[in-house]
Amino acid sequence: MKLGDYLEKDLVLPDLASDAKSGVLEELVASLGEKYPEMDTDQAVRVLLEREKLGTTGIGDGIAIPHGKLEELDKVIVVVGRSVSGVDFEALDHKPCFIFFLVLAPEQVAGMHLRILAQISRVLKDENFRNQFMDAAGRDELWTLLNDV
Repeated sequence: MKLGDYLEKDLVLPDLASDAKSGVLEELVASLGEKYPEMDTDQAVRVLLEREKLGTTGIGDGIAIPHGKLEELDKVIVVVGRSVSGVDFEALDHKPCFIFFLVLAPEQVAGMHLRILAQISRVLKDENFRNQFMDAAGRDELWTLLNDV
């Protein structure tokens, strides 16, 4: 399985502006609202915030993988974001998060959702990849990097 198969270039956000967890989630979901105008983005943000109440998706090493399920979806959607300045995402290591992979999945597709989360985790364990991700100059370079994983 290649992570690049689940990514779309216009859902790669190289310069997140928000400095708060809820703002980052809103920014990531807003890009979905532009691409999929029929999506209930308010509901998507609510689902993600509810998931965060169960436990942070800030896994450490500057990474957060917010995720949730929406009934209205017919496929898994991944949005990638980068914050150059970092965001307090209440990460497990208590450090700011810079790299965000948002995963939204249909209610009925548990297996694929979990495989994608596992693949994201494997890719992001590589410190060299994380450094390349942070050093990439804009969307085009990020897109090229992400398509190779």
